[in-house]
Amino acid sequence: MPAEEKGALESSATLNDSDGAFDPIDGVVTNVETPKKPPPEPAESVRIRTLVVFSFWAVVIFLGLPIWWKTTAIYRAKLPLKDMMEWADGKACRPVFPLQISIEAPFLQELDAQHLLRTTQHALDDHNDFSAHHLRLQLSQPSQLVNATAHVEGKFAGMGVVGPLEDQEHVALLVRLLPGESGSPPSAILQSYSPTLEVFYPPNQIPSASSTSSPLASFIASKLQEIFAEEQAMIAYILSTGASSASAQTSGSSGLAGHASQNPQPAQTSARESRSSLIKALPADLQANLARRTTRSLKYSPTYHLTFSLFTPGAAPSSWDIENAIEQYLSPLLESLSPISNFTIDTQVQLYASFSPSVRGPEFDPDINAWTLPTEDLSGFINAAEWPLSPSIGGAPTVNFILYVPSADRSPLVVKENRGNSWLIPQWGGVMILNPPASDSLAAQTASHLSDEVLRPAFLTFSHQLLSLLGTPQSPPSLPLRLLTLSRVRSASLLLSASSTLGSLARLTLALPSISIPRAVAVSVDRTLSHLHDACASLREGQFQRALENARIAEAEAERGFFEKSMVGQVYFPDEHKVAVYLPLLGPVGVPLVIWAAKEIKRVWRIWNVGRAGGAGR
Repeated sequence: MPAEEKGALESSATLNDSDGAFDPIDGVVTNVETPKKPPPEPAESVRIRTLVVFSFWAVVIFLGLPIWWKTTAIYRAKLPLKDMMEWADGKACRPVFPLQISIEAPFLQELDAQHLLRTTQHALDDHNDFSAHHLRLQLSQPSQLVNATAHVEGKFAGMGVVGPLEDQEHVALLVRLLPGESGSPPSAILQSYSPTLEVFYPPNQIPSASSTSSPLASFIASKLQEIFAEEQAMIAYILSTGASSASAQTSGSSGLAGHASQNPQPAQTSARESRSSLIKALPADLQANLARRTTRSLKYSPTYHLTFSLFTPGAAPSSWDIENAIEQYLSPLLESLSPISNFTIDTQVQLYASFSPSVRGPEFDPDINAWTLPTEDLSGFINAAEWPLSPSIGGAPTVNFILYVPSADRSPLVVKENRGNSWLIPQWGGVMILNPPASDSLAAQTASHLSDEVLRPAFLTFSHQLLSLLGTPQSPPSLPLRLLTLSRVRSASLLLSASSTLGSLARLTLALPSISIPRAVAVSVDRTLSHLHDACASLREGQFQRALENARIAEAEAERGFFEKSMVGQVYFPDEHKVAVYLPLLGPVGVPLVIWAAKEIKRVWRIWNVGRAGGAGR
């Protein structure tokens, strides 16, 4: 073989071995690197890798996620939200107050007494525009009503004391008909120390069986309406303000979480309008008076703590006969109030008690020959920085009563505008200035010690102030009737307060889906609803003391459920905080799992496409 051919063959072999390519135009040999494919992966390895990846995901999905969901889930006990909102909107119960009035007519024939009763009842019904509060007359024998009055002579000076209210809860008032002088108009006397109205009638005014009205029946009806007028106004005011509050709260939360309707239901709206119309029938001055009284009185509590303090700017008086004074002048009143609230008492004496720095000091008025305090200084009279006045003891609201004895050189000390020596501090207590007696002998006796006789005017004042702070009505003049009225008014206010709290809890549950609802809250709600039903039923039956007890328990349970500590704490840990906590932990673990899963899904998809294409080619 010629040498040239041999060289050409070697050159061609060299090009083939190097996988080069010859460009005949440029005369350049270009090297092209062919990538080497990895050896095929065994099917067993692919299967193992797939099982490993899906095993990780199976652990995550079927074990990890359930455990995470169970351990991080917020427990929300099931609440009867519909029932709660119905109570808050006033649709579950319409409070009524049927007052039983017993009429004794020992000097009338039974038929005449029955006819007089029916005639009087018609007169009452014709003039009653407030159906929730109505008087129902019934005939009774003198032995059927036990007079539970306990009058303490010479102790309260015009303030009688009744026995326990439950003895008279079924009978609001006893009307005793007694014959009077012929030709004289009928008259009535309301007993100060018992719920008894004595009506003296002329014998010629007894209605005949054929008459439909009589002056005596109209007189009795007008007297009964006068006695219970303030109670009716107070209950109407409480029901109307409660309806207005519920309406405002519901309208403010109408768009919460898509659960509340944008417009109230027609029945709900009509219930609110009927309740709100109650207050419109009251005179404007009476509405203002009731509003001031509501602002002034303390919030209801089953227990109040009474603190009696003696303050003096000097070293005397340093002692007082406080135990005897409380026993004689205050204990009977507290005993009569025991069905409504309980009371605890403590006392203290503070010497060298100076005025508050905001008080400019008493000024001497030569016209009245006394030292005076202007009205604007009364609000700063209490020296809260130095006088030991605790706001609350044992969780019960504290009612403070301060007896201030000025020094001899600043006595007598009175209020400048009205020349009084006592005033009431709304929702806090009362203050009275006890000026030393003008007589030298009495002044010497009270210089270092205050006897129970000297304390008598102060404790009579404190008794009236306590009744005002508790929200007792100012009329009628009979104290037992006023206390019975207070029992019924408290029943209405507690029932509405518990219903309003249930509505607030329901709206809170709908507004915050991430808030926890412990089992204790559901138990409190169930108890509240149960006692609310019992209270409403007791009101309809006229058992006001039982209604007060059920309403008291319902209000306490509703407050306990709404202010549950574990539920309130969950409000400040929303879902965004959970993401911020778990994302740094789950991110490094989740990214490889997601990538592996994506590759496996892509490989399976490719194999499936190849198999489908091969099947279509055949």
